[in-house]
Amino acid sequence: MGVAGSGKTTVGEKLAAVLHWPFFDADVFHSPANIAKMSSGIPLTDEDRMPWLLAMGDAIKTCLAQHQKAVFACSALKAAYRNILHLSEPDVKLVYLQGDFDLLYRRLQARQNHFMKPEMLRSQLETLEEPPPQEAIYVNVGEPLEAIVHHITTTLGL
Repeated sequence: MGVAGSGKTTVGEKLAAVLHWPFFDADVFHSPANIAKMSSGIPLTDEDRMPWLLAMGDAIKTCLAQHQKAVFACSALKAAYRNILHLSEPDVKLVYLQGDFDLLYRRLQARQNHFMKPEMLRSQLETLEEPPPQEAIYVNVGEPLEAIVHHITTTLGL
């Protein structure tokens, strides 16, 4: 989890590849209406997010029911959102990708052809409710990708 520009997709894909687990990016669960709204620079409301969160929560629930390990990347900015995503389940582990505004903003500016606009970073940071440290693995996204993945796998004992 983390705000835009924190590297959720990059870290998630690399972690999934190292672990040989499937990877699911939250962006594929968004409706065309949500993508159009964000593409226009308009932040989503909780009402906009609900179908997206429910769809992703269902995918996580399916993996849990099938005892299938997987990596999911999702902003999960609020505690209420994380509850919908079944993050209280003992088999679900939360990784919080944390970075400072300047680094995140530079990353967003460097993106090509992505619906999430750099100007929306402030609204995400204002919405963000950081998880308590006992509920998440905190990761500094300023570190190299290999170090981030190593930290996650080591902390999880994988």
